[in-house]
Amino acid sequence: MTSDEQTDTLSQKEDQTKVNQMSKTPSCCSPNKEHAGHGKSGFSFDIILHGSSLVILAALALHFFGQFTGTDIPYATPFAHGVLDLLSKMWWGVVLGLIFVGLMTKVPREYFRAALGRGDTIGGIFRAALAGLLLDLCSHGILMIGAKLYERGASLAQVMTFLIASPWNSFSMTLILFALVGVKWTLIFIVFSAVIAIFTGFVYLALTKRGVFAENPNKVEKIESFSMKEDAKKRLKNFRPNKEFFKDVFFGGWHEAKMLIRWLLLGVVIAAAIRTFISPEMFTEWFGPTVIGLLLTLVATTIIEVCSEGSSPIAAELLNRAGAPGNAFTFLMAGVATDYTEMLIIREFTKKWAVALSLPLITVPQVLLLGYIMNVMGG
Repeated sequence: MTSDEQTDTLSQKEDQTKVNQMSKTPSCCSPNKEHAGHGKSGFSFDIILHGSSLVILAALALHFFGQFTGTDIPYATPFAHGVLDLLSKMWWGVVLGLIFVGLMTKVPREYFRAALGRGDTIGGIFRAALAGLLLDLCSHGILMIGAKLYERGASLAQVMTFLIASPWNSFSMTLILFALVGVKWTLIFIVFSAVIAIFTGFVYLALTKRGVFAENPNKVEKIESFSMKEDAKKRLKNFRPNKEFFKDVFFGGWHEAKMLIRWLLLGVVIAAAIRTFISPEMFTEWFGPTVIGLLLTLVATTIIEVCSEGSSPIAAELLNRAGAPGNAFTFLMAGVATDYTEMLIIREFTKKWAVALSLPLITVPQVLLLGYIMNVMGG
């Protein structure tokens, strides 16, 4: 490991510590001992990961027990069927996502920084959106990268674009959404989220140029020359896949996947509970493709503190059972835009509450408008 890489690693750890300290609860994406299950006693019970796993295992056991004995327990049996149905749709996306995330761990972070380009240009905004769409991290884990990009000189407009585009648009989450809501709506969600991210970037770019928000004090006037193409050629020239490489990909993917899976499992439990305790008629009446349903979805996603991965199964229920694709999109997008942890971290690295509070003010109206359009399209 080079000295620059060591410096980046130390800085990333410091950034993650800031994220955890400012949250009332540990970050969903924190690779700390508590979440990894390696506390002082060798094991630490993670209420989200292990609690959800126990509930799901009990549900699966009940399902197969009922299959053999013909037993039908009110509420419990439908809940078990819901869990199995969701898992049967998601498993292949999780597996492929794990492999992809493992490969992503082999990509140097310098590539993402170099890909952003200049922060005061239209091209820089589009680059930030593309980087956000490609980077495979959850809504809280991405904050560490956003803070680091700001520290390294990325413009406020780029950082906000990056944060909005990134949370659930990763390759792994795309595969899972393919399974849950289909290719058509997944691609529409991705395109519309990119539209929001880019438009929001332009808004911040204009506000910065007008002096409403200050320019990044870490702004670099001259970007160091770095060719990803040339660097990739050098790396690939000497690259030879071996046992150690595949081992790194597997363990790197599993390490990141644990952070993703813990919230996916919680999302499965919540979605199965919705199927069990809320009738389709009631669900459609409350969260259907209406203006009231859209606003109720906004309220629900603002209140419910679920990481981006956990929101996917719930969003799928809004689309499949309530017939409201716009509500599903709103649940995915507004949940991130109104996340209090995200606003706290933005306040921390910009030192301005006005910047942090502007995020929902700028993005939520866009989310509601596009959500309404999607409900009309879906109808």
